[in-house]
Amino acid sequence: MNTHIKIFLTTGAYTGFSPVASGTVGTLVGILLYLLLPTQAPALYLLLVLVLIGAAIWLAQQGEIIFDTHDSSYIVVDEIVGFLVAMCWLPAHWGYILAAFCIFRVFDIINPPPAGQLESLPGGFGVVLDDVMAGIYTNLVLQAWYLMFN
Repeated sequence: MNTHIKIFLTTGAYTGFSPVASGTVGTLVGILLYLLLPTQAPALYLLLVLVLIGAAIWLAQQGEIIFDTHDSSYIVVDEIVGFLVAMCWLPAHWGYILAAFCIFRVFDIINPPPAGQLESLPGGFGVVLDDVMAGIYTNLVLQAWYLMFN
């Protein structure tokens, strides 16, 4: 794969180059991608998210090689898939999308265990899996909210 394509994908259509809050800006790409995925078919959505997590791990590894640093702030493909995990099996409603965005960013920043420990895994695994865990935490919070109020 061409280096320019790897950079485009790894940086979330170059949003990773944002001078401030690149992870937050990259998560906005996650919202756009979420809106394009078949959320009405939960099994298909989950399958696509799992495939995208695998691709993100590979892309993050490539990004580390290209940017010559572990978990470069330019790499936002991890935030993108983390947000997609956060939205699994939730209503495709703007209230949930906004809540998931905010809660995911908090969990991604504070990295509660075991997310922080996952970050120390080598290569693309360490870059992506802590964000996947932040997405799982977010999803659990919103699933609880859904069960309590619907």
